[in-house]
Amino acid sequence: MDKRSRNILIIFAVALLTIIIIEIARPKPINWKTSYTAADKIPFGSYILYEELKQLPNKQIAPVSKNPYDFLNDSVYATNSAYVFINSNLEFDKRSYEKLTKYISAGNSVFMAANYFGGAIKDSLNIQTEIDYQFTEENITPTFFSPSLQKDSLPKFKKRIYKSVFKSFDTINTKALGYYKNDSPEINQLNFISIAIGKGTLYLHTLPEAFSNYYLLKDTYNYGSTSLSFLNKNTYYWDEYLKDGRKIVDSPMRFVLNQVSLKWAYYILILGLLLFVISKGKREQRIIPIIKPLENTSILFTKTVGNLYFQHKDYSNIISKKIKYFLERTRSLYYLDTNQLDRAFIDKLAVKSNRSLEETTELITYINTLKSKSMHTESDLIELNKKIEKFIR
Repeated sequence: MDKRSRNILIIFAVALLTIIIIEIARPKPINWKTSYTAADKIPFGSYILYEELKQLPNKQIAPVSKNPYDFLNDSVYATNSAYVFINSNLEFDKRSYEKLTKYISAGNSVFMAANYFGGAIKDSLNIQTEIDYQFTEENITPTFFSPSLQKDSLPKFKKRIYKSVFKSFDTINTKALGYYKNDSPEINQLNFISIAIGKGTLYLHTLPEAFSNYYLLKDTYNYGSTSLSFLNKNTYYWDEYLKDGRKIVDSPMRFVLNQVSLKWAYYILILGLLLFVISKGKREQRIIPIIKPLENTSILFTKTVGNLYFQHKDYSNIISKKIKYFLERTRSLYYLDTNQLDRAFIDKLAVKSNRSLEETTELITYINTLKSKSMHTESDLIELNKKIEKFIR
């Protein structure tokens, strides 16, 4: 890794680390989304209400993370109990609603707080609600019809409230429990009713925000607790299934990124791997380039020059050079004087080269013959080459 690449990686790592530190250190913006889950401490979660219900003397509260049909069909629920549903929107399928009505008819209670009740509830109970989907700009002041529950100072709800009211319902089995009190005393709008079903009661409330963390920490907390006091049961089943904030995990990575601690552990792991690549990715020693040895081009050069002479048919020159090469080899290999190619030279060369006297005599005689000639032919060159190759091989 060269110096420039290493510096770029270091700058990238420092920038990433800076971003992570800033993300950890900066204050988190307030999450105003609706959740209503028992674990959420955001403004519109229900952590405070759930914890307060757990503190009630001689009462039991059990969270339910199943569909209402599955819970009521598969579980053995306690008698004299209440099933609590709080969410911005409550939709039940036909089978779940039938199970809930059987549960209520057995003498239990169901409490539902939502801005909207859809599907089976509206159709079975002939209920119509009206919702203003713009956040209210004025305070709304819910209260109760019972004089004993009315307060001199009415609770005021405003921030992020959808105003929802009951416009019509079956008046035979329905009892009005609460309403929104406006500035004009003759205009009352129902927001809290109870419906008798068998031996039990179904409670419907259109202000779920009253049971959120935000309003239970304000001076409006008394309104929410009073609304739930209508239940007065020994066991409370807290719904955690029909919630806006219910965690739905589609993949392992989504679960990891939805958990703050796991998410930052994942980021730290990525950063650690990056730092490892930077620190250990470089080689301990620079790459040693492969240096090819110099090629011996003398033979190639000789062949090239020989081909050049041969193409020009300069046979005498080639013969002269081949004789000189042979005599030079003889001098360097056998340490013989090659100035006089006489009988004494022939005898010494035959002995030192371990060749027969006849073969040696034939070669030296042919060399002397060629040296005495002024003109040479191609056949002379070929014959000389054959004799020399035969002698030195």
